[in-house]
Amino acid sequence: MITMMWWGYDHMTGWGYALMGLTTVAFWALVITAIVLAVRAARRATGPLSPPPAAEELLAQRYARGEIDTEEYHTRLDTLRGRHDHFAGS
Repeated sequence: MITMMWWGYDHMTGWGYALMGLTTVAFWALVITAIVLAVRAARRATGPLSPPPAAEELLAQRYARGEIDTEEYHTRLDTLRGRHDHFAGS
């Protein structure tokens, strides 16, 4: 039986602790990054929970909140629906 002696290599040095700490942080950063990217990809694959509101619906909401008056509402609604038989302000 041959016994080898490793003089001076029986304990980790400061560089060893630093390298071990950095690799541990890098490992967990990669794990967390992979989880975040997987969640984002899953959300993109399922699409939005509800479709965005239509232009007429947004216009109706603005009218209901009092942001635009009745004349402006009807003018814009006619424009959205493709009726251009009257002009705003006339």
